[in-house]
Amino acid sequence: MITVKNEGMFFYKGALLTAADGIAAGLRVEDGKRATMTYSILEAHNTTSSMDALKLRFDAMASHDITYVGIIQTARASGLTQFPLPYVLTNCHNSLCAVGGTINEDDHVFGLSAAKRYGGEFVPAHQAVIHSYMREMYAGGGRMILGSDSHTRYGAYGTMAIGEGGPELVKQLLQKTYDIAYPRVVGIHVTGAPRIGVGPQDVALALIGATFKQGYVKNSVMEFFGSGIAALAMDYRNGIDVMTTETSCLSSVWQTDETVKLSLAAHGRAEAFRLLAPQNGAYYDAVIELDLSRIEPMIALPFHPSNTYTIAEFNENLSDILHAVDEETLRILSLKKQPQSLLSKVRGGKFYADQGVIAGCSGGTYQNLVKAAEILRGQAVGSENFWLSCYPASQPVMMELLRTGELTNLMAAGVSIRTAFCGPCFGAGDVPANGAFSIRHSTRNFPNREGAKPGDGQLAYVALMDARSIAASAINGGAITPATDLAELTADPSQLSYRFDASPYSRVYRGVGKPDAQQALVFGPNIADWPEQIPMPENLLMYVASAIYDPVTTTDELIPSGETSSYRSNPMKLSEFTLSRKDPAYVGRAKDVRKLEILRRENPDSVRAQMQGYDPETTGIGSVVMSIRPGDGSAREQAASCQRVLGGVANLCEDFSTKRYRSNVINWGMLPFTVEHIADFAIAPGDRLYVPGIRAALLSGAQSVTATLIQGDAQRPITLKLERLTQEDRDIILSGCLINYYAK
Repeated sequence: MITVKNEGMFFYKGALLTAADGIAAGLRVEDGKRATMTYSILEAHNTTSSMDALKLRFDAMASHDITYVGIIQTARASGLTQFPLPYVLTNCHNSLCAVGGTINEDDHVFGLSAAKRYGGEFVPAHQAVIHSYMREMYAGGGRMILGSDSHTRYGAYGTMAIGEGGPELVKQLLQKTYDIAYPRVVGIHVTGAPRIGVGPQDVALALIGATFKQGYVKNSVMEFFGSGIAALAMDYRNGIDVMTTETSCLSSVWQTDETVKLSLAAHGRAEAFRLLAPQNGAYYDAVIELDLSRIEPMIALPFHPSNTYTIAEFNENLSDILHAVDEETLRILSLKKQPQSLLSKVRGGKFYADQGVIAGCSGGTYQNLVKAAEILRGQAVGSENFWLSCYPASQPVMMELLRTGELTNLMAAGVSIRTAFCGPCFGAGDVPANGAFSIRHSTRNFPNREGAKPGDGQLAYVALMDARSIAASAINGGAITPATDLAELTADPSQLSYRFDASPYSRVYRGVGKPDAQQALVFGPNIADWPEQIPMPENLLMYVASAIYDPVTTTDELIPSGETSSYRSNPMKLSEFTLSRKDPAYVGRAKDVRKLEILRRENPDSVRAQMQGYDPETTGIGSVVMSIRPGDGSAREQAASCQRVLGGVANLCEDFSTKRYRSNVINWGMLPFTVEHIADFAIAPGDRLYVPGIRAALLSGAQSVTATLIQGDAQRPITLKLERLTQEDRDIILSGCLINYYAK
């Protein structure tokens, strides 16, 4: 299905050449790098003459209602007077207004007031999910968009879009730049055409399964090109593209064609089209061959989108595969008692799911829902355990489904239709029953993404599948069924007959470029300012407040999604949930360390005995989280900021899963320490690390520091690396956080 060539290659005269063969043919690597789509877009947005160290400004930004309050509060504290670029505030995460009394709607009222005061665009709840709106109204050829959501991906329109934590958006609001080294560019050579019954989620899951664990595309730009792209409708391309986030890449961009041109024209934005394609001789740091004709219906089992199997393989090996998921459930959720085995859901040799959901930026597109309606037409989901809900991704999509009658077909089959909402993607919508198994065309299936609370004795599961196979499973009572088994299913067209009607967006407040300083911000009682953070002291005494030895730690584990998202406007309240599902004792330990630091600042002599010889006049006290590879998943800055407001001063790891989480750590004033073979040190809560001269090391540009690891009565040296820190990174950490840095 997919072949990874993890070596440099040229794309020359329609064929792929190894670097050696290309050079022998007279091609040059440096010229080839300039011939990619990626280079041309980055060059156009770079504000310096250097293409090695990029300083980028974006064309537009987007945030949803669990990120924009904190971003605007941070920018306001840093001197914001108006939005200097189009900034879209959508309301698609806390739109149910179901948790914490008035706090969700209070955030929405704040967002509208901020759009009026600073000159932004405000999309009310239930109008559109963030990425659907940005595709419909903002994406275009050669553009760059920054979003405070990890699935900010509009590459199929020729837009390089990047999902980052809030502080990176703050920098753009303050007319600063997004600073990165020139990224690796991985070519995705697309050929063939999908089989009938194979959808975009199948292609995406196959790509994720082939790349994520090996890190082939980590922090790279994925550049899609090749003859196979012409076989894919716009929605199909978008469905693949939005899932590239789960490969851990930085961004994506696709070659554009008549299909893109027609789609933009249908949305009233024909001027946004730009023809993009790699030039002859384009050079890629690696290439992935993607033959669409060989992709089969896929399933990603708990607890990661990369835990992929073909549905055929899954059905043929139920016992072994489900046993492995049972074991992973014990490990991932740290359960002491084995829950009921998933093998109990096997009846007559078939595995039966309890629930299906087709939703959000990946699942709720027009084409996906039309194909689901085709499969369900004249059928019924039935009155047994299995049930199915569908969320069109925007009101215009809903209107077109109404106009064509496909919404009626879905409802007649017993499908529950919902408004545009991202909840099923992060555990705040359609929460299944205890022990239930949900199949979803959504973005993630991390632990608790279905909304269950294992700490309260609740357990549920999510597997990712394409809308087509979910619908096929629905007509079979929930038995996992690949859509390719259906004899009457027609092929997905490469062109969609889609009429876009923007009339629902009359509800959108369009204030871009029209700030009104007389408009007061409206604060609900939950909206709180960021607590003060102090600059980096001369020396540090760090207490280990949590040690996690999982191969990867997700941002969902660092700060849970779901109902906790409603508290993101209140940093201190939200911090109470930090690591609550992974290490419930963390918050108490971190608070104890923070109390010591507060006492030290008020009266150094009061903590002199506890510091056991380290000078409290010059040595700050803070907590640290140790993990192997933290930060996979969401762009949410709170995964880092919650540690910081609890007194965190560093993350200690072997490597960071994503660039965006590492950036969040830095922007919140914490040290991004890496240690080779960190598991060998057997670090545990209660251990301490003394880091002498840390302030001087940051000032001098040191790439590492030698610390002392204190474990009980034993002490030994440990080298903490500070690699790839820019001067601005160092200055932010020295200041204590981004707010302090700009306040100076």
